[in-house]
Amino acid sequence: MNNGKKMKLKRSLYVLPLLAPFLLHAGQGVGDLKNRADELFYQDQPAAAEKPLDNFKEGAVGILLMAHGGSPQWDQAVREAARPLRQKVPIDIAYGMADPATIQAAILKLESLGVRKVAVVRLFISGDSFKERTEKILGLKPGATAKPKDSDVSGHDEGHDHQGHDPDKMPLWRVETKSSFVMSEEGLMDDPWRMGEIVADRVAGLAKNPSLESVILIGHGPAGDEENAKWLRQMTIVANQIRSTRHFRNVRVETLREDWPEQRKSAEERIQRFVNEARDSGGIAIVVPFRLFGFGPYAQVLEGIEYRADGKGLLPDPRITKWIENQAGKSFAEKNWDNPLTR
Repeated sequence: MNNGKKMKLKRSLYVLPLLAPFLLHAGQGVGDLKNRADELFYQDQPAAAEKPLDNFKEGAVGILLMAHGGSPQWDQAVREAARPLRQKVPIDIAYGMADPATIQAAILKLESLGVRKVAVVRLFISGDSFKERTEKILGLKPGATAKPKDSDVSGHDEGHDHQGHDPDKMPLWRVETKSSFVMSEEGLMDDPWRMGEIVADRVAGLAKNPSLESVILIGHGPAGDEENAKWLRQMTIVANQIRSTRHFRNVRVETLREDWPEQRKSAEERIQRFVNEARDSGGIAIVVPFRLFGFGPYAQVLEGIEYRADGKGLLPDPRITKWIENQAGKSFAEKNWDNPLTR
C-alpha cells in the first residue's frame, strides 16, 4: 500500500557522447567503427557482454529510435529495450519530443557507420505524437527551415524539458543528411493486445484479493477531445485484458491530460473519487500508469489517499523490444529494404 508516498522522478541531464570520436579518420577500419559504436552506445553501462555488430556493410539500413526520455533511469530503460536489436542492426536514440538537434545527432552517428537507409521508430504511446513535426524535420514534408549554422547537435536534450509538448516553443529545422527515411505510423497504444499483456502482468503482481480491489489505468492523454476519445478506446482494449485475468471489483481507464490545466482539473477529481470510493467500500485501488516509464505525476495527484502501486510503466519489458522490432520491420518492408532483423 502507498499512503501518498511520493514517487517523483528527479529529472536531470543525460549527456550523449560528442560526435567527434565517432567521425571517420584516415586508416580507421569498419570493424573499428562497429566496436566504437557499441562502446559509445553503452558508455555508462557495465562492460557489455554483447558482441559488436558483425553484419555491417556500407549503405546498410539502420534504426533511429525516438523516445521522450527523462531521468537517467528512464533513458537507461530505453537503451536496455534497444540493446538486443544492436546485434543485428545499427541503432541510435534521439531523446526529446521531436527535437531536431537530437535527431540530427543520431543521424550523424548512424551515417558515420555507413548507414544510408533509416527506419524512424517513434517510441511514444500515441502514433499521433509529433508525427507531422517529425516528417518536416526529416524532410518528408515541407515546412521546416534550414538547419541553423549555430545549432548544437552534440546530442544534448536540455533535460528533456516538458515544454516540448508545445510545438510553438520548439525549434523546427530540417536535418542535414545523406540518408533516406521511412517513418513508423503507430504508437504503443496501437498495439493494445501486446500492451495489455504487459499491464495485466503488472496488475497480477499487485493483486492480493481481487474481489475487493479496483484497478485504474491512467494515461497522459492529449489536449483535444476527439484524440482523447481515441486514447480511451485503445486503453479500454488494454483494460479488457486486465478484466480477463481476474475478477476485480472494478476496472477503469482515465487520462489525466496533464499538460492542459482545464482538462486536468476535472480528470484529477474523477481519479481521486474512484480511488477514494475503492477505499471507502472496504477495498483498495490498484493504480497502474499507462506510460512508457515510471509513475508520472500520479503520486502527487493521489497524495494522502491510500492505494497500491509499483510505480512501473511499460518498461522494463522485453515485449517493448519486440514492438520496436516489429515497427522497424514494417518500415523496412514498406520501402523494400533489406531487413537484417529477420536473420
